[in-house]
Amino acid sequence: MTVKSEEEIELLRENAVIVSKTLAEVAKYIKPGVSTLALDKIAEDFIRSEGAVPGFKGYRGFPGTLCVSTNEEVVHGIPGNRVLRNGDIVSIDCGCQKDGFFGDSAYTFPVGEVSVEVLNLLKRTKESLYRAIEFAVAGRRVGDISAAVQEYVEGFGYSVVRELVGHGIGNQLHEKPDVPNYGKRGAGVKMPVGLTICIEPMINMGTKTVVQDGDGWTIRTADKMPSAHFELTVAVRKEKAEILSTFRYIEEVLGNSSI
Repeated sequence: MTVKSEEEIELLRENAVIVSKTLAEVAKYIKPGVSTLALDKIAEDFIRSEGAVPGFKGYRGFPGTLCVSTNEEVVHGIPGNRVLRNGDIVSIDCGCQKDGFFGDSAYTFPVGEVSVEVLNLLKRTKESLYRAIEFAVAGRRVGDISAAVQEYVEGFGYSVVRELVGHGIGNQLHEKPDVPNYGKRGAGVKMPVGLTICIEPMINMGTKTVVQDGDGWTIRTADKMPSAHFELTVAVRKEKAEILSTFRYIEEVLGNSSI
C-alpha cells in the first residue's frame, strides 16, 4: 500500500480528469446503431489529444482502449463490431496514463429507451458508489467501504459480484489494497491519508455468480440478468474523501437523461 504525496495526487487528478472527459466524449455517441469499436476509437483519439496514452490498451494483452460491456456483461468486454441496440445498457470503463500515473473510471449508460427496472439498477448502483466514498476517510477500514455498497444494494434484492473488486491506483493501474464491494464494517486494512483508490461497485440484478467468456476477458452474469458498473477514483483524507475523477462532464452531456 503506497501513500501518495500531494504532487503525486495532483498527477493522479490530471489523469482522472482526462478519463472523466473521455467518458463524456464517448457519451455523445452512445445511441442505437453505433458499434463498440467506433466508441473505442473516439476514446483513443480523445485520450491522445490530451497528451496521454490509453491505460488499458496492451495491459496484460487487452486489445482495446475501453472495456465495453453490454447488458449481462459485467466488465472487460472487448470492443468490436457489435452494435448497440435500443434498450441496452453499456458499461464503459476507461483508463489512461500520463506523466507516469494512471486514471481509471467507469459509467453505465442507457441506450435509447430502457426499462424502469433496469434504470433503477443503474441509479442504485451509482448511489451505492457515493455512499461508499463517504467511508474513504483516514482511520476507517476498507471493510467500511465494502459494507456500504453491499448493505445498500442488497436492500433492493440485487447481488454483489465477488470475483472482481476495486483497487489502489498510482503509477500502476492496479495497486494494493483490494477494495471489495462486499464485506464487514471494521474489517480490512486501515486507510491512511494519501491512499488513492478506485471504488467500483459491480452489481447484478440477479445472481452474484459470473462466468468468463472464451475470449479470456469478458465477464458476464451466469443467469444473463443485467449488471451495472460505476467507478470513481478517490484520495483518502482526514475528514472527507476527495473525489479525483468525476461524472459531472458525463451528466452535462446526458442532461435530463442522466442516471
